[in-house]
Amino acid sequence: MSLLRDAKTLKDKAIASLKIAMATFNSYHEEGRICSVLLHLQHASEMLLKAVLVQNKVDVFDKKSGTSIGFDKCVRLCQSHHGLSSQQAGVMRSIDALRDSAQHWFIYVSEDLLYMQTRALVTAFDAYLKSALNLDLQTYIPLRVLPVSTLPPGDFEFLVDKEYKLIHDLLKPGRRQRDEARARVRSLLAMEALITEEVEISEKDVDRIEKALKAGEEIGRVFPRLVAISTIQAGEGPTLKIQFSKKEGIPVRYIAGDDPSAVAAIREVDMQKKFHMRASEIARKLELTEPKCKALRHHLTIDSDENCCHVFEFGKSTFPCYSDNALKKMQDFIKDGGDIQQIWQTYKTQPK
Repeated sequence: MSLLRDAKTLKDKAIASLKIAMATFNSYHEEGRICSVLLHLQHASEMLLKAVLVQNKVDVFDKKSGTSIGFDKCVRLCQSHHGLSSQQAGVMRSIDALRDSAQHWFIYVSEDLLYMQTRALVTAFDAYLKSALNLDLQTYIPLRVLPVSTLPPGDFEFLVDKEYKLIHDLLKPGRRQRDEARARVRSLLAMEALITEEVEISEKDVDRIEKALKAGEEIGRVFPRLVAISTIQAGEGPTLKIQFSKKEGIPVRYIAGDDPSAVAAIREVDMQKKFHMRASEIARKLELTEPKCKALRHHLTIDSDENCCHVFEFGKSTFPCYSDNALKKMQDFIKDGGDIQQIWQTYKTQPK
């Protein structure tokens, strides 16, 4: 594949950051090692995503501010339109959440979990580089310098359970290791991004989880998302590939924020990040008038789909906003030959 000039530059930056992350991971220096690895892994991911977007001639600059779009929007665009799988997106989001906590405060990531996350990111990076840009990571980074650990990574569920028990022990009276325990909690919260788009790590979350741990809550109630994750491993040593996936058959339970039975792990989510488009923006992107766009939303039951629409309340005013899921659902309908004019005519005749 012949890359556009800017796409090639971004791809080169992605590879350069990945190389630095690998060299730092395998370094004998401990000072700042984890933070540096996470910073460069996140940067490598963002540069790769932007390289793919630029190669596909997507405008990566915000029209209002003139600055390049952020990591979250890059993931959404690549996942919606440019072949980024949910597993690959989850690994990149998890690395970004870990990086964010490490950069703006502090976390503690155990060596085995850091290795597993790093190898999973390398696996996702390599797969997306091949599928989106037709390039092979081994062309740029020899297998011998990929992250190597003398500690077998083990199973993700086992590692999380071990980490949970360790945090519980650190919080026992007299240990005086509360700071480290809370730092480890932040890293577990960040890893929830493996299977969910909405990850915000606040001290309120950490406080609630600390309280639950001290109360003896089991891990499944405190970290229900993490116990729903499994790993697929293939190869060994430098050729090891790790993929995260959601366990089949895991039940999903939704709990209201004011539910007195809600456990400490119920997370506060920034809904405005997921539901970030108003009806007028959806109509503009679909090149429809707002009334016809409303008719299409009605036909596809967009406004009643909790994954597509959320109504924000500010005082007495309400504002329905929409997610990328809503836009994709409507775009797919149009691409599949849906008759907008017929929908519009039917909608006009319905009682309001």
